[in-house]
Amino acid sequence: MSAEHDPLTAFEAGLGFPLDRFQRTACQDLEEDRSVLVAAPTGAGKTVVAQFAVALAQHRGVRVFYTSPIKALSNQKFAEFSRDYGPENVGLLTGDTSINREAPIVVMTTEVLRNMLYSGEALTDLGFVVLDEVHYLADRFRGPVWEEVIIHLPAHVRIVGLSATVSNADEFGAWLREVRGRLDIVVTEHRPVPLHNHMMVDGRIHRLFRAGSGTELEPDLVRAIRQHEKSQGGGQGNRRGRGGPPRRRARAPRASRMEILNRLHEDSLLPAIFFIFSRNGCDEAVEQLLTRGVDLTDAEDKRAIEARLDELVEQMPREDLGVLGFGTFSTGLLHGFAAHHAGMIPQFKELVEDLFAAGHLRAIFATETLALGINMPARTVVLEKLVKFNGEAHVQITPGEYTQLTGRAGRRGIDTEGHALVVWQPGVDVADIGALASKRTYALRSQFVPTYNMAANLLARMDRDSAGSVLETSFAQFQADTGVVGLAKKLRRNEEAVDGYRRSMTCDRGDFAEYSQLRRAVSVEEKRQRRTRSKFRQREVMESLGLLRVGDAITLPSKRSLGACIVLTPMQRKESDTRLPSVLTEEGRVWHLRPHEVTEPAVKLGRVKFPKKFNHRVVEQRRRLGETLIDALADGRVKDPTTAMAEARESGKKDRPPNPDAARVEQLREEIRTHPCHSCPDRENHARWAERAERLEAESASLRAKIEGRTTSIAMVFDRVCDVLTSVGFLPDSQILRRIYGERDLVTALAVRGGVFDSLSEPEIAALASGLVYSARQTETFGVPRMPTASLDAAVLDVHGLWRTVTELERSARLSDTPEPDFGIGRLVYNWTEGASLASTLRGSGIAAGDFVRWAKQTLDILGQIADVAEPATAVRVRRAAESIRRGVVAD
Repeated sequence: MSAEHDPLTAFEAGLGFPLDRFQRTACQDLEEDRSVLVAAPTGAGKTVVAQFAVALAQHRGVRVFYTSPIKALSNQKFAEFSRDYGPENVGLLTGDTSINREAPIVVMTTEVLRNMLYSGEALTDLGFVVLDEVHYLADRFRGPVWEEVIIHLPAHVRIVGLSATVSNADEFGAWLREVRGRLDIVVTEHRPVPLHNHMMVDGRIHRLFRAGSGTELEPDLVRAIRQHEKSQGGGQGNRRGRGGPPRRRARAPRASRMEILNRLHEDSLLPAIFFIFSRNGCDEAVEQLLTRGVDLTDAEDKRAIEARLDELVEQMPREDLGVLGFGTFSTGLLHGFAAHHAGMIPQFKELVEDLFAAGHLRAIFATETLALGINMPARTVVLEKLVKFNGEAHVQITPGEYTQLTGRAGRRGIDTEGHALVVWQPGVDVADIGALASKRTYALRSQFVPTYNMAANLLARMDRDSAGSVLETSFAQFQADTGVVGLAKKLRRNEEAVDGYRRSMTCDRGDFAEYSQLRRAVSVEEKRQRRTRSKFRQREVMESLGLLRVGDAITLPSKRSLGACIVLTPMQRKESDTRLPSVLTEEGRVWHLRPHEVTEPAVKLGRVKFPKKFNHRVVEQRRRLGETLIDALADGRVKDPTTAMAEARESGKKDRPPNPDAARVEQLREEIRTHPCHSCPDRENHARWAERAERLEAESASLRAKIEGRTTSIAMVFDRVCDVLTSVGFLPDSQILRRIYGERDLVTALAVRGGVFDSLSEPEIAALASGLVYSARQTETFGVPRMPTASLDAAVLDVHGLWRTVTELERSARLSDTPEPDFGIGRLVYNWTEGASLASTLRGSGIAAGDFVRWAKQTLDILGQIADVAEPATAVRVRRAAESIRRGVVAD
């Protein structure tokens, strides 16, 4: 084939640089009509393979879909392809946006393609689908969409899967091959721009690893950390000055962002991305640099930035600029730095991305969301901390996350090497950082689970058995079945071993297995009774402590003998936290009781006169109160502890009811004594083999349960989902549910079917719909929001009632609960739909503009779905509501 007719040769000639080996291999696979999975580090050039798929589709006259997990990446690709192939040949579909949907090249979010497949749209002219960031299928909430697309795409469509480097690429590729047919796996761990890991200690930058090693720590770094700790008194504890109280160790000053920036500038390591796991932290970083008068741009940069800012201002409503923080944002840009996080509106984030990619910005302060997809490489990536808040707790980032974040370092064609810089902090073990940087383990784990919408769509096209068979082709089931192989091998080994143990425990006097069961029954019963007695004793202890009052003289017959004591503070209960009393001993020592020290109920000895104003921190006051206790013991006003404890024990014996469980143990012991095997001279030898057999049998039972659970897990969940749908009347008729997607799909479909939207106005419809997509961030607390109108309040109650019905059915079916509808932005969406300005909409809400825009766009998405299935008159108002939302900063 001549060069002009060979698509790959023509494509490479147009690139202006030679293809890497992995790129060429993947492109040749596509030419040979194979699907391909490409797993490579960030910046390695995976997207070149996707670009060739687009060029090949154009050459063959077939359509190509380019899917991505996020709208920002879809917008970026839409702009690129429009520039390369002409806007008339490129479409964009992102849920709330539809541009040129019949074009030969269509960029879309993965959810849109899933919805398209379920709608039954003919895709006979579709040749290729690019699944960018396909490793996203490990995402807990959105990952299953990737599997649905891969399973349901027509067989003739070739897949181009682009993934970060994953440790189980072969397993993932094997599943793809099983589901899609001809597919090659192309993996490379080579970074075209090598990455060097560094650490900053005391303002100096050190290599993390010794030269030539990817695992051995640099000795100079270890030495620097030790010297720093020594200078700060590290490892010495709280040292005491002569004759004085302990000196608190001086807190080591943290390197400021200004210092880090200066050092990076001196070492020619800019531009840099600072990953800060906090939106506020990103904004504060910009404020700090502005306050310090930092300016990183030259006159040419400023002219380019001003031109882009002017364009932005022309597109934005002037009245919104103030609430969006445009002044700080634009000033930061002009000085060469900016924040980038989900609280910013898309227009601001896209401008930051464009200016950084064009080389006009020197520093970006970003949250980890920037690590996904967007093309924003830097010379250096800075990690200020290695701990982030995951919504529930502060946890260390994983090796996979470290790889994803630092993968931004090194611009291909610009830098000869990239740099990752971790700012060392006291208390951080450098070995832990070395382990993070040296590991490249990031395994894909499927999060696939059948949903209501998925079940409704499958059952509209096939019977229940066939639908179950389709679900069994998921990656989740593939991984479960692969794991079952190892479990089954272990089970077989256990069963063979048990057979040998049983032969060794054979007794000529009788059935030793029966005898062993009796012995085990005694042991189990005795342990149960001990636990019961322990719980009863704990309850007695807590009850006795709860009755104590300030001034009571007591003794504690526990592990730690304190003698006679005076209660200083009573027991305090606050929700799940219980504080035990504090007491003063005869020696004048204050003791804060702890649970493990109090193993017996407290014994009251009497009371002493307690001072009205008593401060246990004053030695003289403690001494006087201790003397009061000693005097009371001497003259008999307070009982002697030894005598009181003896009386308490005797009283306890009389009050204790007979133990009915003791008879059960004695009966079992009698059965053991009369069993024929009890008199066997080899009894204990047989017993040892029996114990081994019993332990293995218990393990084998657990293995069987795991095997059964894994091999039937997807099918079982699907059956339970179908049972719930049958209960609410969505099977066999599920027309409405088939067009509703999202975490609250069933509640939304029930609301539409029940006519909850039918009598509402446009703003009320928008506000109600927002509650079916919105989820408050951890830091946001709204309580139970009051709606602007009585009819909307009633509709909210109706939706909550439907949700309660669904969750009750889910709990009965042993399914995960549908998230509760959250109307925290209902009033905001209502006001915005009525035409309020952004400033007045957000005033006093605590919601960031970027968050509002994101949730407003998701509200647009669900309104589009509702309009497709609602009654005609309602559908008209729903579409009007959507149009009222789509304005200002919410409009694309």
